[in-house]
Amino acid sequence: MTFTNFIKRPVLSTVISILIVLLGFIGLVSLPIEQYPNIAPPNIVVMGSYPGADAETVKNAVVTPLEESINGVEGMDYITSTASPGSAMIQVMFRQGMNPDMCAVNVQNRVSQATALLPSEVNQIGVRVVKRQSSQVLMYSLTSDGRYDDEFLTNYNAINIVPALKRIEGVGDASGFSSKTYAMRIWLKPDVMKQHSLIPSDITAALAEQNIEAAPGKFGEQAPNVAYEYSMRYTGRFRTAEEFGNIIIKSDANGQTLKLKDLAKIELGGEGYSVSMKNNGVPSVMTMVQQVAGSNANEIAKQVKAELESQTKLMPPGMEVKINYDVTEFLYASIEEVVFTLFMTLALVFFVVYIFLQDMRSTLIPLIAVPVSLVGTFFFLNVMGFSINLLVLSALLLAIAIVVDDAIVVVEAVHAKLDQGYKSSLTASIDAMNEISGAIISITLVMAAVFVPVSFIGGTSGTFYREFGVTMAISIIISAVNALTLSPALCAVFLKPHDKDGHEKKMSRVDRFHQSFNVAFETTTANTVVFSRNWCASHWPLSVQSLWVSSCWLLPS
Repeated sequence: MTFTNFIKRPVLSTVISILIVLLGFIGLVSLPIEQYPNIAPPNIVVMGSYPGADAETVKNAVVTPLEESINGVEGMDYITSTASPGSAMIQVMFRQGMNPDMCAVNVQNRVSQATALLPSEVNQIGVRVVKRQSSQVLMYSLTSDGRYDDEFLTNYNAINIVPALKRIEGVGDASGFSSKTYAMRIWLKPDVMKQHSLIPSDITAALAEQNIEAAPGKFGEQAPNVAYEYSMRYTGRFRTAEEFGNIIIKSDANGQTLKLKDLAKIELGGEGYSVSMKNNGVPSVMTMVQQVAGSNANEIAKQVKAELESQTKLMPPGMEVKINYDVTEFLYASIEEVVFTLFMTLALVFFVVYIFLQDMRSTLIPLIAVPVSLVGTFFFLNVMGFSINLLVLSALLLAIAIVVDDAIVVVEAVHAKLDQGYKSSLTASIDAMNEISGAIISITLVMAAVFVPVSFIGGTSGTFYREFGVTMAISIIISAVNALTLSPALCAVFLKPHDKDGHEKKMSRVDRFHQSFNVAFETTTANTVVFSRNWCASHWPLSVQSLWVSSCWLLPS
């Protein structure tokens, strides 16, 4: 089957275009929406806490053993670490293209090997290994009218809101800046401890021994000749400052005891006070919602906002949630610009084609062919695992101007055949396509040769080139397919042969405008040609010199 058969079978050409549009819509609704493409390599973060230790101690006791164990993990590119008073964070960057899940598993295995080398306080709290996406979807703050302090807000957010957000599909992490989660703060009195010959490790040993969860068991379980069983109950870990204060630190043979409340001031407070936030002068807590790779930022933002709206109804009086940052605002603005540019381009094409071809039927063909190329591109983007982001939208903006050209070339070629006196639009379309089909294929291959090779560039910069170049190449190829199938078929159906007696009939205002435009255009063209010839004839040395300089620039150095 040659391209001529598509012209003779317009239904087949139409079905092909409809199929491309349907596949494009399927890809459009399936594509994830992100602000930027996933250019960052997999990033695995290891976090540990060592309460009471300074930065140097954290570095030597926590960071160094973990780094030595993690170093050399499969696919690792480089590793960075940060030690601060009481906490440590290690970031392991992997090569582009590595599976983040496998990277997290490999790092977790290395961390498990170093657990025995870490202080018991660090192991007791736990070492976290998380996958972190650099891009943020949404950022909100929990504020009040002054009734609640930041400690209450931090704990309310951590207990009620954050767990609900983490259950949303696509949310990688929801973390806040504040560390004022509730903790029992024990302020030791050094002078009293000196009198009793005690050191801080004695206090921690007593806490570890008495503040425990235990299973006391049962009395009479499966015992013969016993009618009843009694289950022992234990209160478990201490919860109030009074219970902590009654912990026995030391006792003597006379029955005298030294309790924790005699050695320290005990109060319920925040775990850390290094960060404090206020919004309009009142305490607040800010939380960042991050997505996992390949998720839909638009859907995540919608579900997070819906969850925050439902949580607002359950909040105590005087508490509210404010959205500080929403990535979908930039996405919606970009999409609106693309849609606006598309309609503006289509209007410009409609105007230019109508002015020069002076036929309403001719203007409909580019308006039908262009959306087919753009919408069909989304299907192939979905197949290749891309996303709708600012880079892809920018490529579509440039592709609009390119895909228009193929349809216009076909319309102009068929229109030229009709101007030459063809009596059948079908014959004019067939002859026109026999002349320009090779040119359309050639220019498509040339354009594809420009954009396709960049898809093989690796690394972070290669991701930018890949998504941009592939988007351009796909839209250009689909445009060429339309130019070889749909556009000539529409020309054979829509366009009509010119009437020789058309100028002898009474001319309308539109006809007179077209005639005036043609006369003005032909006059301007003729004057421009005459001026160019006269200028070149009178300034031929300058023309030769300009041509020589231009050729020097084109020659390879």
